[in-house]
Amino acid sequence: MSESGTTAPGAGERRELRRTLGFRDLVVYGLLFIAPMAPVGVFGTLDAKSHGAVALVYLVATVAMAFTAFSYAQMVRVVPQAGSVFAYARAGLGKGAGFVAGWMAMLDYVLIPAVAYLFSGIAMNELVPEVSRWVWTALAVLVTTLLNLWGVRAAARVGFAVLVMEIVVLLVFVVAAVVVLVRDGAERGWLSPLSGDGTQGAFALSAVVGAVSVAVLSYLGFDAIATFAEEVTGGSAKVARALLFCLALAGVLFVAQTYLAGLLAPMSSAELAAGPGGQGSAFYDTVDASVGTWLHDLVAVSKAIGAAFAALAGQAAAGRLLFAMGRDRRLPGVLSRTYSGVPRVALLVAAVITLVAAVWAARRDDGLDHLTTVVNLGALSAFTLLHASVVGWFAVRRRGGPVSWWRHVLVPVVGAAITVAVIVEASGTAQAVGAVWLVIGLVVLVAQRNRVG
Repeated sequence: MSESGTTAPGAGERRELRRTLGFRDLVVYGLLFIAPMAPVGVFGTLDAKSHGAVALVYLVATVAMAFTAFSYAQMVRVVPQAGSVFAYARAGLGKGAGFVAGWMAMLDYVLIPAVAYLFSGIAMNELVPEVSRWVWTALAVLVTTLLNLWGVRAAARVGFAVLVMEIVVLLVFVVAAVVVLVRDGAERGWLSPLSGDGTQGAFALSAVVGAVSVAVLSYLGFDAIATFAEEVTGGSAKVARALLFCLALAGVLFVAQTYLAGLLAPMSSAELAAGPGGQGSAFYDTVDASVGTWLHDLVAVSKAIGAAFAALAGQAAAGRLLFAMGRDRRLPGVLSRTYSGVPRVALLVAAVITLVAAVWAARRDDGLDHLTTVVNLGALSAFTLLHASVVGWFAVRRRGGPVSWWRHVLVPVVGAAITVAVIVEASGTAQAVGAVWLVIGLVVLVAQRNRVG
C-alpha cells in the first residue's frame, strides 16, 4: 500500500483520510462555512422581527448555539470520526438512529452549499449583469470543486486567504461605522440594538425569541469542523477546541456588526416591518446612507467571493459525511473510496447534487426562497439527535467514565429543547419538506434492514 493513500492496482482503494489539518485550518473551514458577515443578508428581517434589538438577538443566539457546540465537543473526543453527527448518534443511540442523523444532516450539508453558491451567483450578477446568475453560480461550483478535489490542505490554504479578505472588509466596515458615529452621531439610540428602537412599542421578549429562530441559521456550518476529525493532526481535542473557538469568534463578529448597523440604520424597525421588500437590502442601504457607495460595492464583492468559499467548506463537509456513510455501508460503498487521501467520489457526488440544486434555483425567480425554507430543518434535526447521543453515550451506556450530570445530561437536554423549539418556529413548508425527507430516510432504513435480514 503506497504512502500516497492509494493502493496497488487491483487491490482497491484505501478508505482512510490523510491527517494534514491543524487548529488554524479547522477554524478557517468553520468560519468560511459560517461567513464572518453572515448577518448582512438577514439584518433587515431580524431588525423588523426583534423591534430593532438585532445585536441582542445574536447575543442570545450565540448562547443558544453554545449548547450544541458543547455537545459536539463532548462527542468528538470519544468518537473522532469523519461522519460527525452520523458517527455520534450511531455510537450513542444505535445504528438506526445514526442513519437517521446522517440522513437528516445530508439535507443540510447538500443544500446549504447550494444556497451559498446561489448567493455568490446573485452578487456577481449584480456586479456583471451581462452574465446570467446561473452561469456565475455554475462557475463557482466548478472552481471550488476543483479545489476540494485537489485536497483538504490546499483548499484550506486558499480558503484562509479568502477568510482574511472577508475579515478585512468587515474591519473596514467597523472602522468606517465608528468614524461616522463619532462625527455625526447615531440614527437610533445607543442602546437600541440591545433593547429595541421603540417604534413598535415596548421591548418584547417574545419578539427577540422569534427572531432568534431565524438568527441561528447564520451559525449553521460551524459543526462542519467535526467532519474533519480523521484529517486533523494532534488528536480530537483540537477539533473540540476549534468548534468552541469558532462559535465564540463568530458570535463576537455578529454582535459587533449588527450593533453598529443597528445604530446607523436610516429606517426604523417599524418601517422595515411595514415594508418587507426592503428587508433584504437593509444592511446595504445602511452602508450606502451612512458611509457611501464605495463600501456598498466592497461588501458586495466580499459577499460574492465569501459565499463561494462558504460553499467550498460545505461541499467538503458533505463529502466527508457521504464518505462515512458509504464506509459504514449505509450508502453505496463506492462513496468510501479515497484517492491520495481525498474522498473524491463522495466529493463529486456532493458537487453534482449541489450543482443541480443551485443552478435550478438560479434559473427561477423564487429559487432562493425554495432553498432557504428547508436548509435549517436537516441541521436542527441532526443537532437534536446529537444532544440525545451525549446522554446515550455518557449517562445511559456509561461508556465515558463517571457521569457528569451537568455536562452529560443538563447541557444536552437544554440544547435539545432549544433545537426543537427552533424547529417548531420554522415555516410550514420547511417542516413539510423535513418530514418528507425523514419518511424517505425511514423507508431506506427499513429496506436496508430487510435486505440484511
